Amino acid sequence: MNNWKWKVAPAVAAIFVCNLPARAQSAKTEYPNRPIRLVVPYAPGGTTDYAARILGSKLTDALGQTVVVDNRPGAGSIIGSDVVAKAIPDGYTLLMVDTGFSITPALYAKLPFDAVKDFSAVTEAMRVSNWLIVPAALPARSVADLVALAKAKPGTLTFGSGGVGSPFHMAGEQFKLAARIDIVHVPYKGGGPALTDLIGGHISLLFPTMTIALPHVNAGRLRALAVIAPKRAAAEPDVPTMAEAGLPAVTMTSWYGMLAPAGVPRPLIDMLSAEIRKILAQPDVRERLASQFAEPVGSTPAVFAKLVAGEIVTWTAVAKAGGIKAE
Repeated sequence: MNNWKWKVAPAVAAIFVCNLPARAQSAKTEYPNRPIRLVVPYAPGGTTDYAARILGSKLTDALGQTVVVDNRPGAGSIIGSDVVAKAIPDGYTLLMVDTGFSITPALYAKLPFDAVKDFSAVTEAMRVSNWLIVPAALPARSVADLVALAKAKPGTLTFGSGGVGSPFHMAGEQFKLAARIDIVHVPYKGGGPALTDLIGGHISLLFPTMTIALPHVNAGRLRALAVIAPKRAAAEPDVPTMAEAGLPAVTMTSWYGMLAPAGVPRPLIDMLSAEIRKILAQPDVRERLASQFAEPVGSTPAVFAKLVAGEIVTWTAVAKAGGIKAE
């Protein structure tokens, strides 16, 4: 175990104290000197939780203090996110988020936090590509076929999702806008039930992650028409990207990253970001992510902050165009 500690020079520490809110002025100048809490705003078992547990374990080794994963599900991730937004900005409370974090502001007229101003970006950790999937029996072997079918029979094709405002739903709405077609949203209580009904032919299309869709594609039960990513997936190199299929405006990709409360000292944020980038370069971590068809990213805080802000703008526009609001 690496017992490395980050020490703040006295002059720099003085600057931090002058600029931090009063609630953080009691923080010591050595970090970390106690366990760190990594909040996951979902129940255990999902991809966000999986990413958090990998990073938490590795950060424990790198920082010499235990990183405790704290699952705080509820209200579509709002409860857990609010816990971190209101935490003391001393680096001992962090938040693992996914694409849903940038969709939430698009769905709710009022939130207990500002998704941009109340958080400090640390890094985008990884991405998992989403696919456009249809049942094998559907007479569409390309995105062009599917669009033509939808235009020939407006209002008859259906797309599933894990619920109103979920990433699968927003991908479908983005597809509708880009292709200028009329397809009907069918919300489910989770992506799993939606996938089951897609396999059974009860809905026409879905935008799941590669992680849950690939086994069914390989088994011949489902057909992948496009991958929503800048490049083709190594696991299915014959499947074109959405841009190659003629719809570059469809951009939904499931990303996962780490935030901290606003006000955490910049050198501390930079240090955490750098440590996570080192972790994501480790062969065993890359192997574990690859098993979930996840691509390690490891962006700088500035790049991740730009991504989150841009995604909020994107999904707010999609929600407005589709008249989508939280139920």
